[in-house]
Amino acid sequence: MALPNSYTLKPNAIPGYFDAILDAQAPERFSIKFLENLGFTNTNDRLLIGILKDLGFLNADAVPQQRYYEFLDRSRSRHVLAEAIREAYADLFSVNTKANELSADDVKNKLRTLYTGKKTDLVVGNIAKTFNALCEYADFSKPLQSKAIPTPEPEKSQKSEAKVEKAPAESIRSVEGAIRLESLQYHINIVLPESRDQSVYDAIFKSLREHLGSRHG
Repeated sequence: MALPNSYTLKPNAIPGYFDAILDAQAPERFSIKFLENLGFTNTNDRLLIGILKDLGFLNADAVPQQRYYEFLDRSRSRHVLAEAIREAYADLFSVNTKANELSADDVKNKLRTLYTGKKTDLVVGNIAKTFNALCEYADFSKPLQSKAIPTPEPEKSQKSEAKVEKAPAESIRSVEGAIRLESLQYHINIVLPESRDQSVYDAIFKSLREHLGSRHG
């Protein structure tokens, strides 16, 4: 299930949390001590660490991940958070692609169905309020970008052959030091018919001399 278990009892503090993260250097580990150094000393503030893990900012050991560092770029921090919310609450967005615009009550009703009774109504309400607070801080103005699947390139030998076939004869002649068409040699393999009549072979070779001779004459 792509739904978080984390929530905060202080949803109004969400902007302050993320603003403080932007103002500080990323730590080696996002510990309670680091959180207190940011100015959040209340025990309820510690719930932020679980939220950051669900959003992909931190790994299970609370070590900052790539998304954390992308968030520190102020020019796109709120877009990065929006992308993280879409991923963390993917099941909710699958029900409503504009879930970020829903009211807290509407979000709670959707989550109540998605959690299928696995969480109490109080917890679901706290998760809904946390979701709304995160969405208010994030910027969803940019559409979700799908990751393009790279198209495998043909093998180098195949590409080289294609270029040779498409190259005009004039370009081959004009390249200094390159192979000239006039200097090319070719070999012709002839499968002779079975016959005891020598005149048959004489006629074949005579015809070859005439045709090949006329081309090189």
